[in-house]
Amino acid sequence: MATVVDLRSDTVTRPTPGMMAAMASAPLGDDVFGDDPSVNALQEKIAAMLGFEAALFVPTGTQSNLCAILSHCQRGDEYIVGQMQHCYRWEGGGGAVFGSVQPQPLEHQPDGSLRLADIEAAIKPDDPHFARTRLLALENTLAGKLLPLAYIEQATQLAQRKGLARHLDGARLFNAAAAQAAPSDGDVRGQARRIAQCFDSVSVCFSKGLGAPAGSALCGSRELIARARRVRKMAGGAMRQAGLLAAAASYALDHHVDRLAQDHALAQRLAAGLANLPGVQVETPQTNMVFVDLVGPAREQSKALLAHLAGRGVLATGLYRLRFATHLDLDAAGVDHAIAAIRQFFETSDRPIPPFRSTT
Repeated sequence: MATVVDLRSDTVTRPTPGMMAAMASAPLGDDVFGDDPSVNALQEKIAAMLGFEAALFVPTGTQSNLCAILSHCQRGDEYIVGQMQHCYRWEGGGGAVFGSVQPQPLEHQPDGSLRLADIEAAIKPDDPHFARTRLLALENTLAGKLLPLAYIEQATQLAQRKGLARHLDGARLFNAAAAQAAPSDGDVRGQARRIAQCFDSVSVCFSKGLGAPAGSALCGSRELIARARRVRKMAGGAMRQAGLLAAAASYALDHHVDRLAQDHALAQRLAAGLANLPGVQVETPQTNMVFVDLVGPAREQSKALLAHLAGRGVLATGLYRLRFATHLDLDAAGVDHAIAAIRQFFETSDRPIPPFRSTT
């Protein structure tokens, strides 16, 4: 069987043998009745880890963000959000569709942040002509970029002064924490807690960098989580013997947090390997995402490049801007194979290219 180097996303990972064993041995109950011990243990673990009173296990990060928005906001309210944040652009407009909550999108700065002046200017006065501004939503990481902690503190303090609730889409919170910890104390969990404590609620995905097969958690106060539980039920997210998935997530928290630095190192390796190719602009990665812009004549070759890579067992996404995600199912050999395949396309397009062969 040919080796496949899947760089499409960090969601493509398979459970490790240890994770499968944890799932197989997980004690189960009925989470709708609140008596699945594995779900309850996971909720207590992630809430304590990030410094919150309670947490709610949900099937997806999209549902976690939806539960947060509809728990913070009522019909006729609005939330301030970035144009490229997942909960605005890629979640089907759920807050507006299901909750009649209006998003107020703002442009991002090059580092992924929202200008503090723009946030403040977007807050509506208390006037019946306007939606009521209730919530500031940020995302960390955003397109692989780490939001600086100093910025997060300033933005959330501004929101607090203006009477707004604060939500973090932390789908890749632990990637952000690993990047933040790297030049300091190396305490990824401690840095995750520092980031999380700037917010009233935080959504964390277990199926991305942490490698679980599914599931996210929303953390917040007991009152907010009680409201979120009702939203989860209405959205069809209340599962029965969900402890199978919760056990995988719990295993990931125990075993896959500290290793995230390895994914970041592989992203750096990939970026370095693609440097100086003609028509290729590589954005220096901060975490596990490598973005490559095709420019000039190379821009018209994007579909051919993706087909070329697929023919050599390398999967990627994008068009003129390609995204490569590193994760726990990749190693240095796989990254080097991807580098060779990409360089081969640009450097030997006028010569026959040998077919992809399995290295195993």
